[in-house]
Amino acid sequence: MTGSVRAVGRALHFPVTGTARGIRKATHAHGAGESGLGKLIELHAVNGAGDVMITVALASTVFFSVPTDEARGRVALYLAITMAPFTVLAPVIGPLLDRLPHGRRAAMAGAMFARALLALLLSGAVVTGSLELYPAALGVLVASRSYGVVRSAVVPRLLPPRFSLVKANSRVTLGGLLATGVAAPIGAGLQALGPRYPLYGAFVIFIAGTFLSFTLPPKVDSAKGEDRALLVADEEHLHGPQLIKDKLRRPGLRTVGTAVTHALGANAALRCLSGFLIFFLAFLLREHPLTGESAAVSLGIVGVSAGAGNALGTAVGAWLKSRAPEIIIVTVVACVLGAAITAAIFFGAFLVACLTAVAGFSQALAKLSLDALIQRDVPELVRTSAFARSETLLQVAWVFGGAIGIVLPLNGTLGLSVAAAIVAVGWLTTTRGLLGAARRGGPVRSRVA
Repeated sequence: MTGSVRAVGRALHFPVTGTARGIRKATHAHGAGESGLGKLIELHAVNGAGDVMITVALASTVFFSVPTDEARGRVALYLAITMAPFTVLAPVIGPLLDRLPHGRRAAMAGAMFARALLALLLSGAVVTGSLELYPAALGVLVASRSYGVVRSAVVPRLLPPRFSLVKANSRVTLGGLLATGVAAPIGAGLQALGPRYPLYGAFVIFIAGTFLSFTLPPKVDSAKGEDRALLVADEEHLHGPQLIKDKLRRPGLRTVGTAVTHALGANAALRCLSGFLIFFLAFLLREHPLTGESAAVSLGIVGVSAGAGNALGTAVGAWLKSRAPEIIIVTVVACVLGAAITAAIFFGAFLVACLTAVAGFSQALAKLSLDALIQRDVPELVRTSAFARSETLLQVAWVFGGAIGIVLPLNGTLGLSVAAAIVAVGWLTTTRGLLGAARRGGPVRSRVA
């Protein structure tokens, strides 16, 4: 009898333990377990799952629960109260966290715990519709971006032997995407029970993330050999163009170089496009769904296309890690520009889905290429600081794009023409510099100490 009970217990327990072992084996493969990268992948998966739970709850409250006109006003208010202050806070987050290199695990745990508490606060606000929703949402956004900045700074400390930074970031990002894909339908199911239940789920997830943050290796808190990174423009502003030229000829320069600066500009254009498409298409497709589909299905098609493109771009990034990052960035931005122009001229369901897929693919691949450039051109002395600053700049670009998407009339051709213009500006202003950097090769890399 006892043996039978044990057998039944093992049978019921195996799906959980077997799945956990499978996940652990995948995240810890190729030396990621020994270096600590596997734990960061798992932590980022927890972060993605918690964020999507909050997104599901807020989307239902702010967007889906009211008519289109009112929803547009609510989202505009959401942007004004949360995103606008964040554009001021975002440039501060990176440098602030950069001054706390010895507390990275604590900073990540703090970002998790803050979102857990804010999820509880939001659980009451989504039911009553009180104004507490907006400052709480701002807090969630700030905490999420703070986590992202610290996570980017941690990755270089956890590279396994013979692992490139682009491959490591690809693994971390894929872990987050997979967790988001699993958590999204769970959040939707909890939403059916009531608007506060996804937020209860987020609370549990972020509490787990708080403890998981402290399981990262102690070496992520080490700041040995690190310094603060400045862009070339920053250095010129502080010291003048002649002094920067003199400093470029001797070691100790704390600048990221022109290739990284141009790549950051291209990525900012793509991130701006992402924010624009999210907000503009959300309202456009709600008011004018894709042919033959409901508004919910139309939004689902676009969301799945963007997510699939993003996942594919992340996977392809590891395969292209030996190619020139400058060429990759110029190519993918050109592809997005072509897709945006085509979708604007021949506006239709298929081309809109194609545009979001291409945009997701290109954004992922361009970001991985930017990471590769930072690894190649920025010395380890200042690399973590460079990651922190790039993350905050990209978030500001996303906010700016979202604001444009909110104020435009709901006209597909007009909107996608604006999208094409956003990409065109980024492509034209960065292509010349990136291709020039690729041609110079060695001299670009030697311009930083």
